[in-house]
Amino acid sequence: MNDIQRAVQLLRQGELVALPTETVYGLGADALNPDAVAKIFAAKGRPSDHPLIVHLADASQIMTWAREVPKDAIALARAFWPGPLTLILKKEEGVPDLVTGGQDTVGLRVPNHPVALELLRAFGSGIAAPSANRFGRISPTTAEHVRQELGERVALILDGGACAVGLESTIVDLSRGVPVILRPGAIGADDIARVLGRRPRLRSEVEAGNAAEQGATPRVSGALAAHYAPRTPLELVATTALATSSRAGDAVLARCAAPAGLADGVTWVQAPADPAGYGHDLYARLRSLDESGAARILVEAPPASPAWAAVADRLGRAAVGSGEDDET
Repeated sequence: MNDIQRAVQLLRQGELVALPTETVYGLGADALNPDAVAKIFAAKGRPSDHPLIVHLADASQIMTWAREVPKDAIALARAFWPGPLTLILKKEEGVPDLVTGGQDTVGLRVPNHPVALELLRAFGSGIAAPSANRFGRISPTTAEHVRQELGERVALILDGGACAVGLESTIVDLSRGVPVILRPGAIGADDIARVLGRRPRLRSEVEAGNAAEQGATPRVSGALAAHYAPRTPLELVATTALATSSRAGDAVLARCAAPAGLADGVTWVQAPADPAGYGHDLYARLRSLDESGAARILVEAPPASPAWAAVADRLGRAAVGSGEDDET
């Protein structure tokens, strides 16, 4: 029996299987089995009202999971699936409430990873799969990260190498008539606008809108203020203040080389200067710095531009949640 066959067998038995995707590793369970899905929440220490994303083998399965599929959803699926895009749609009646956090919507995507797709095709149904880590912590981008985070809490880890993208998928809400980006990712607003012929709104724009709009967006994965966080305190620092803000025992993650006159005892890590390369390496670098014994992690604040929106989102939430011990 090969690993895919074993994974399918375990999923059908209601067990958890970690699977690689192009974004991050997911902790998968049979999305139609509430008892199996409950194991995801227990293994991660995840709040039960926090919805999951259902992974599909191809776009033809949308109708099994969503009762209303607007033309915008079809257009985006054709353009970006398989790929790092999650669509929020009105759910079909048979989708378990535990998957959707009790909401009337469900998140769907087709991952762009050969191992994930082989598993999904062999399984023949949807796999609910949030990131395979403890809730609120740094997402895993290798199989070893999953082992470190979850150990024996997962029955099988499928090793598909390092994730190609390294940041979670873009989430677009299409359940309320107007496309809204609820979580930025590798697929940006300009990419979506080119397909739809109009620019999607951003969560921040909706939340700043009139009273009727506020609170109208569905809850989605990775949208809490504190998320993606190391245990070591993390601070975002302006480029011009990096050198003067750092002190012995700090670790610095920057896009520039270490300046002359840097204080002794400071670990300086230079990250890629482009947003795709930076995002690809981000979680692995944060995990390494978190394990380094540094007193603080100082991160050079990313540029305020659309290209860096996903990185800025993850770092902002990491800073809020950093320095806290796990409760479970």
